[in-house]
Amino acid sequence: MIDPFGRAISYLRVSVTDRCDFRCVYCMSEDMTFLPKKDVLSLEELDRACSAFVRLGVRKLRLTGGEPLVRRNIMWLIERLGRHLDSGALEELTLTTNGSQLARYAEDLYRCGVRRVNVSLDTLDPGKFLEITRWGKYDKVMEGLEAAKRAGLQVKINCVALKGVNDDEIHRIVEWCGEEGFDLTFIEVMPMGDIGNEERLDQYWPLTMVRAELARRWTLTDSDYVTGGPARYVHVAETGRKIGFITPLTHNFCESCNRVRFTCTGMLYMCLGQDDSADLRPALREREDDGALEDSIREAIGRKPKGHDFVIDRRRGAKSVARHMSVTGG
Repeated sequence: MIDPFGRAISYLRVSVTDRCDFRCVYCMSEDMTFLPKKDVLSLEELDRACSAFVRLGVRKLRLTGGEPLVRRNIMWLIERLGRHLDSGALEELTLTTNGSQLARYAEDLYRCGVRRVNVSLDTLDPGKFLEITRWGKYDKVMEGLEAAKRAGLQVKINCVALKGVNDDEIHRIVEWCGEEGFDLTFIEVMPMGDIGNEERLDQYWPLTMVRAELARRWTLTDSDYVTGGPARYVHVAETGRKIGFITPLTHNFCESCNRVRFTCTGMLYMCLGQDDSADLRPALREREDDGALEDSIREAIGRKPKGHDFVIDRRRGAKSVARHMSVTGG
């Protein structure tokens, strides 16, 4: 699949649920209204859609949410998708998780062919963790990380840089990741969805400033390492690990974008920061053959825009698109 700007689309991020067992302050309001069950694709439909994308050239598949591991019977889908790893059609099957369910599922994930997981963790302070996640249990996440290591899963920590919240912890987080053998990615606050406050304006911390602060203590060397995602990486001499920077606001990554996002409602978003989408539900639910589904996917890829329009400032606010990140998938 080649988009209008010559970029090969080989990476699909799939939000298998909009539900989550956390209510992170930069992602959701505390009293979120979730989708009714009838609007959510079945696991069989998700498998069929993902398989169509694999046939069309997707080589990397990431499951997201919400929290993907709270979806009932999610291991059935992960096991089914593992067949594309066995055939060689898919190079990587992975997921992004908050870590709350890893103690339960880490060994099964490895058995199904998952070798790497991203775990969202913004602080090493249990008190702050509760403030940020509202409902999260810090000890449970730590248990999940240990279970992931025992199972043989590589772990990358995703940390949202939050001014006035975790800006006093970034050196400790780098040190801890080195001790644990984890890679680390810092992410800028993304202006998506109304969460009932304007805190993101105050929390926004440009990663140019984060990197400058890190360079005061750590020896950072630019790396050509790539995972297929948007992060730009550096190597940390003192820990031997990598740090990635995802900068949708200070330095967008659109020129090399190779990914699209598919939601649990059947919507395909060609760009995280644009509202244009394609509804694949009719092709999934009204036709038994996959011809119409594949045609719909190709048509949508033909509309993929050159880039996104994220902004975050006090004149224009902090919301570039109305949908929540938990609906689209991280």
